[in-house]
Amino acid sequence: MFRTALRNVLAHKARLLMTVLAVMLGVAFVSGTLVFTSTISDAFRTSSEKSFDNVDVAVLPASPDGPGATGAEDPRLDGKALGTLAHLPGAASVTGTADGFTGVGDKDGKLLASGENSRGSNYFRGKDGKDARYPLKQGTAPAGADQFALDAGTAAKGGYHVGDTVRISAGGPVRQQKLTGIFTTDDGRVAAGGSLALFDTTTAQKLFGLSGGYTEIDVKAAAGTSQAALRQAIDKALPQGSATTATGKELADAEAKAIDQKMEGMRTALLAFAAVALFVGIFLIANTFTMLVAQRTKELALLRAVGASRRQVTRSVLIEAFLVGAIAGVSGLVAGIGLAALLREVLNGFVTKFPEGPLVVSPSAAVAALGIGIVITVLAAWLPARRGAKVPPVAAMNSVHAVATTKSLVVRNTLGALVAGAGTAAVIVATSTYDGDDTSKILLGGGGMLLLVGVFVLTPLLSRPLIALAAPVLRAFGTSGRLARQNALRNPRRTATTASALMIGLTLITGMTVIAGSTQQAIDKLAVDALKADYTISMEGHALLPTTTEKQVRQAPGVTAVTPLREGMATIGTGDAARYPTRLTGVDGAQFGSLVRPDFSEGSLGTLRGDRVLVDEDTAARNGWRAGSHLPVTFQDGKTSTLTVGGVYQGNQMLSGVYLDNRTLAPHQKDISDSRLLVKMAGGATDAHKEDLVKALGQNPAVTVADKKDVSNAIASMFTLLLNMLYGLLAMAVIVAVLGVVNTLAMSVFERSQEIGMLRAIGLDRRGIKRMVRLESLVISLFGGVLGIGLGVFMGWAVGRLISAHLPTYELVLPWARMGIFLGLAALVGVLAALWPAFRAARLNMLAAIKAE
Repeated sequence: MFRTALRNVLAHKARLLMTVLAVMLGVAFVSGTLVFTSTISDAFRTSSEKSFDNVDVAVLPASPDGPGATGAEDPRLDGKALGTLAHLPGAASVTGTADGFTGVGDKDGKLLASGENSRGSNYFRGKDGKDARYPLKQGTAPAGADQFALDAGTAAKGGYHVGDTVRISAGGPVRQQKLTGIFTTDDGRVAAGGSLALFDTTTAQKLFGLSGGYTEIDVKAAAGTSQAALRQAIDKALPQGSATTATGKELADAEAKAIDQKMEGMRTALLAFAAVALFVGIFLIANTFTMLVAQRTKELALLRAVGASRRQVTRSVLIEAFLVGAIAGVSGLVAGIGLAALLREVLNGFVTKFPEGPLVVSPSAAVAALGIGIVITVLAAWLPARRGAKVPPVAAMNSVHAVATTKSLVVRNTLGALVAGAGTAAVIVATSTYDGDDTSKILLGGGGMLLLVGVFVLTPLLSRPLIALAAPVLRAFGTSGRLARQNALRNPRRTATTASALMIGLTLITGMTVIAGSTQQAIDKLAVDALKADYTISMEGHALLPTTTEKQVRQAPGVTAVTPLREGMATIGTGDAARYPTRLTGVDGAQFGSLVRPDFSEGSLGTLRGDRVLVDEDTAARNGWRAGSHLPVTFQDGKTSTLTVGGVYQGNQMLSGVYLDNRTLAPHQKDISDSRLLVKMAGGATDAHKEDLVKALGQNPAVTVADKKDVSNAIASMFTLLLNMLYGLLAMAVIVAVLGVVNTLAMSVFERSQEIGMLRAIGLDRRGIKRMVRLESLVISLFGGVLGIGLGVFMGWAVGRLISAHLPTYELVLPWARMGIFLGLAALVGVLAALWPAFRAARLNMLAAIKAE
C-alpha cells in the first residue's frame, strides 16, 4: 500500500502542487515568524549583554511608587554616593550616569530619532580620562557647556561632522551645540535606531535637573570580589532606603526577559495570522483529497475487490497526505528562513532598526515546520480518506460520483443551524452584558468561532439561494452563463468548501476595517467634543516640557488662553487607600474652562479653585467619592492637607484622573515642569497661528504643536499603518484561498473532461468553454465574498459594542467604499483563478475528452 501511495503521489503531482503550495505558505509563515523573532531576540540580547560588560553592581534610585511611598518625583542619587562607593573596598571603578531626554535635530529641524529613543547622557571620565562605554571614533570628548558628542549612526544619518553646530533640545530651550566628537556604543537603544548625545558630567546634570546627582551609578568589582559580595558591601555603605541595587547579571537577565516579552507579543500576533492561513489551507487540502478520492473511486474499489481492507485504503490515502505534508514542511522551512531574512531587511529599512546579528534557525522552528506540514495535511485528508474507504466495491465500480444522501444533508444543515444559532446567541449575550469583564470577551470570541463554523457547515445550503440571485446576470452570457450556474450548484459541498476559504479571509479583513474606521471616527469626535483648545503642545517621547515653555507661548501673538498640565503625586485617603500614590494633574483653574469641555454628572467646572478638585467617574466610584467629599491628602513633600471634590465628570481618553489648581499643587513640588500645554487662539487654529507658536518656542525640534486636524491625521495614519500591516498579513490567507479556487477548478475540469468534449462536439466553441469556467469561478468567489463581508460587518459590530463601553463616542461606521473594493477583489480573485483552468479546458482534445472515463 505504501508503493501504491507513492505511485499515486507521483501520478497526481500536478494536481497536488496547489496543495503543497498552500501548506508551504502556511508553514513558511510559521517558521519565518519563529526564525525572525528568535533572530531579533538574540540580536537585542547580545547587544544588551555587551552594555553590561563593565557593570558588576548597578545602584539605582529608590522607587517612588511602591507601597507606602510618597510619590517623590524624578528620583535621583545624591552625588555624595559616588564618592562613598569609589572608596569602598572591593570596588575597582565607579561610573556615574546622568541621563535624560535629548532631541537631536537634523538640518531641517526635524528629530533624527523617535522621541522615546532620543536620549542624552554624560561622558564620565575615568582615571585615564576616557569613558570605556563610549570609545571615540573621531574628535574629542565634550569639555564645556556648549560642546557635545554624538553616536556614529545618528551623525551619519544627519550628515554631521566634527566641528558642526547642531540644534538640540535637552531640558530647556533649543541649544546650539558644537559637535566635538563622534563615538561608538553598544547601547541597545542606539542599536535599535535611537540617538545618544553626550555632554560633560556637569552640563548633563544641569540639563537634566539632577542638581549634582546621578540617575545611576555602576560599580566594577575588583579582582577576587564577587558581584554578590560587592552588592552586600554597597547596601551596607548607603543609607537605608536611599537606593536600590542590582547585579550586572540580574540586569542582563531582566533585560533579556523584557526583550523576550516584547518579542512574545509580536510572535503571538504573527503566529495567529499564520494559523489563519493554515486554517484556510485545510479547506484546500480537504477539497483536493475529496476530489482525488472521488476521481479514483473505481481504483479504490478494485483494491477493495482484490483484498485490501478499508483500513488499508484509508492508510494509503493518508500516506499520500503524509508525503505531501513532508514536502510542504521542508520547502516551507526553507521559504520561512528566506521570509525571515526579507522581513528583517524590510522592517530595518522602513519601520525600525534592529541590532546586527546572524539568522537564528532553532531546532524548534525546524520541528514545528515539519510537524505542522504533516499534521495539517494528514488531518485534512483523513475525512476524505475515510469516506472513500466506506464506499462498497460494487457501488464504486458502477458509479464514479457518489451523491450525498438526503439524510446526510439534513443532518449537516441541522447541525450547522444549531452551531450558527449558538454562536450568534453567544455574541449577542456578550455584547449585551459586557461591563469590562474578561468573561464577555471570551464569550464573544467563542461565539464568533462557533458562528464561523456554523456558517461554514451551512454554506452548501446557502449556496443555492445566493447563487440563484446571480441567475439574471449569468443569463446575459447565454449558454456559458447557464452552464456556469449549473456547474456551481452541481456539487454544493465542493462549492461551499472553495468559497469558505475566501470567506474566512474577508471576514477578518472586513471586521478589522469596520472596527478601525469606527474607532478612528470616535477618537476624532472625542477630540472635538472634549477640547475647546485649538492647539496641544507636547514634547516628543513623552518627555516633560521645559519650564520656560508656558511663558514663551503666552508671549505669542493671538493667544487668548493657556493652561499647563502639570503632573504630581500624592497619597489620598487613609488605610489601604493611602498605600499607593495617586497621580494629580495641576492646571490653571481660571482658564481651564476655556480649554476643555467635560461632561459633569455632579458639580461643575467653575468649582476648580483653591482646595477643590475635579474627579472622573471611575476614580470616584472606585473610592466612594462624590461632590462635596473631603479627601485627606499627603503631598510629595510630606505636607498634609484636605481637598474637597468640587465635581465628578465623565472620563475619557482625553480627560481623566484628578485635576486641581496649580496654585494648590505647585508649593509641594520641588521641580516644576509640564507634560502638555493647551492653547486657545483668537480666530481659532490657522497656519499662521501655528507658525507663530513654533517661532515663539524657538523652532524646537522636540516640541510638537498639534491642532485637532493634526491629532486626527496622526490617529488616521496610525490606523492606516495598522490596517495595511493587517492586510499584508491576511493576504497570505487570501493567496491560499486563490490557490484553492484554482485547484478546485482545475480538478473539476479534469473530472468533467468527457462533458466538456461533448459540449465542444455539439457546437460550444473554445471561447464559450473559457467563459463558462471563468463565470463559474466568478460566481464561487463572489459567493465567498458576500458571506465574508456580511460576517465581517456583524463581528465588527459586536466588537464595537465592547469598545463603546470604554469609548463613549464610538458609533458603527460602515466603510461602504472599502467593502465595495473587497467585493471587487473577490471578483478579481475569481477571474485570475480561472485563467489556467479555463485555458486548459479550452485546449482539451474533443475526441480524447469524449472517450475519457
